[in-house]
Amino acid sequence: MPETTRRADQHLTSRYGNRPTMKDVAARAGVGLKTVSRVVNGEAGVTPDTERRVQEAIEALGFRRNDSARVLRKGRTASIGLVLEDLADPFYGPLSRAVEEVARAHGALLINGSSAEDPDREQELALALCARRVDGLVVIPAGDDHRYLEPEIRAGVATVFVDRPAGRIDADVVLSDNFGGARDGVAHLIARGHRRIGFIGDMPRIHTAAERLRGYRTAMEDAGISVADRWMSLGATSPERVRRAAEDMLDGPDPVTAVFTGNNRVTVTVIRVLAERSRPVALVGFDDIELADLLQPGVTVVAQDAAALGRTAAERLFRQLDGSLLAPERIELPTRLITRGSGELPPAG
Repeated sequence: MPETTRRADQHLTSRYGNRPTMKDVAARAGVGLKTVSRVVNGEAGVTPDTERRVQEAIEALGFRRNDSARVLRKGRTASIGLVLEDLADPFYGPLSRAVEEVARAHGALLINGSSAEDPDREQELALALCARRVDGLVVIPAGDDHRYLEPEIRAGVATVFVDRPAGRIDADVVLSDNFGGARDGVAHLIARGHRRIGFIGDMPRIHTAAERLRGYRTAMEDAGISVADRWMSLGATSPERVRRAAEDMLDGPDPVTAVFTGNNRVTVTVIRVLAERSRPVALVGFDDIELADLLQPGVTVVAQDAAALGRTAAERLFRQLDGSLLAPERIELPTRLITRGSGELPPAG
């Protein structure tokens, strides 16, 4: 065994404060140093009985390996970073958990943070994670220019974008079919007889919002329906802004008989607005929401598989780290229309 590897392997730290060497583990287990090294590093060539004795010795002595030793041997920190839009958004919970599960399966630690939909904060957070020598990044982008990551990618930081594509660089991206899902949701309302359908979405600069608006417009065009400007509203997803948009569509001339909402936060506010009105208005939302099936009527949604997005992105990341990928790819996952009642209401008035 090379001397540098032996020194790294011997750098084990006791949870009780002393710093025993692998000799202590070897003596307790009745094996040689090389055998302990193989067990600690997950190498082949050790019988199950011997591995069990070594693991029992490590546990009895309270050892934990100092991961800086792994950095010395492999040039990796066994950690990856996840840059989210908003940690409080329920959509990102399953996504984050899926990334963490894949990371754990590869023996890596996940470190995450929120950009709060601020491109400058996204860049600051991503570069801070790189400065801490994460092996890779999974990024839900807030900005539209990611050239700042080019030096990091050239230096070997594996990078995958999820939910939205990278801006001005060629990189792996895992997306939902935002266009197709929105088109199908609006077509569902049209098939129920609706012709005046409103769309309330997120900021137009956001890829997902723009694609869902495109799906809405395509469905209306395919049905030969002219879209009035007052039926469309994109902007911040704050309850105040969304409420104003919904009320304008519902109270203006030729009020809409149905609303298609561009994400879960918009949907929640629109549900509150519709609950205050006597006239039934059909609703289909993009993204599923908690308790949607318990409302009266249940909320019809275009559902994304957030966990599949996170899992696919993380698996792609580790394939990059393993050197098994050659060129960046765009992976688009399907959405699913879940009918529960609100999207099946007929036009009223």
